[in-house]
Amino acid sequence: MKAKSTVLTITWNLTLIAAGCLLCAVAIKGILIPKEFLAGGVTGLSLLIHYMMPVLPVGVIYFILNIPLFVVGWMFVGQRFFWYSITGVIIFSAVMLLPYPAIPISDMILAALAAGIITGVGSGIILRSLGSAGGLDILSVILFKKFSIRPGTFVLAFNALLMIAAAMRIPLEMILYTLIFMYVTSYFVNLIVTGLSQRKAVMIISPQWQKISNEIREGLQRGVTVVRGEGGYSGNELHILYSVITFSELSRFKDMIRRIDPEAFVVVTETLEVMGKRIGNQPHW
Repeated sequence: MKAKSTVLTITWNLTLIAAGCLLCAVAIKGILIPKEFLAGGVTGLSLLIHYMMPVLPVGVIYFILNIPLFVVGWMFVGQRFFWYSITGVIIFSAVMLLPYPAIPISDMILAALAAGIITGVGSGIILRSLGSAGGLDILSVILFKKFSIRPGTFVLAFNALLMIAAAMRIPLEMILYTLIFMYVTSYFVNLIVTGLSQRKAVMIISPQWQKISNEIREGLQRGVTVVRGEGGYSGNELHILYSVITFSELSRFKDMIRRIDPEAFVVVTETLEVMGKRIGNQPHW
């Protein structure tokens, strides 16, 4: 049973990596290269070298440039992520060698937007797996684990600095198009990695706190913390409930509150990240 579960896990994660790599390859060879856009990080450097020496395939350049990054990855990230990422680099380098038709988008801004969406979704799918496709993904994961810097935010900041340096060699117009592409990419990376699994923190103050607490535990199957407090005006003792639920459970939660105590004081707030075995939404890198 355990062996079957392991095989399914490996198959699922390799499928995510392969699907993400294929999407990124479609954006690079179907839009970026025909429009002569750059990209950020290792991919951008690979494209720049390819433009200077077209005889060198982008996939081969990308594979070579990733070798020193994997030395860093071996020291700072888990072995599981490391081996999945090596596989990801091999898959990405391989799919980059395949022929792709140019996507017929004549408007440069629309091309940048389309490439950003496709690349962002592809990169996000890869990072939803237990590995990456190399490049800045490895550094992104290290910073995310050590300092909680979101992957898309780090990639955007790094690449903006890279484009400033590249402005001395390529036309400013292409720099601006590339920045549009990278901004859209970072947005969709953040959306896929953490946004689609957003959690809601809820706080409830109600005389019916025991019934509400039981309903959260038994009905929603979520944990709840009871905090003793005191009303600032009345001075009466209060019981404050605090819990974290998924976005899909929010409507059920509101219906439950209306049914038990329509006059309950309820605060619902966004969360950036949640760590925890049952309710956490951090990627398991």
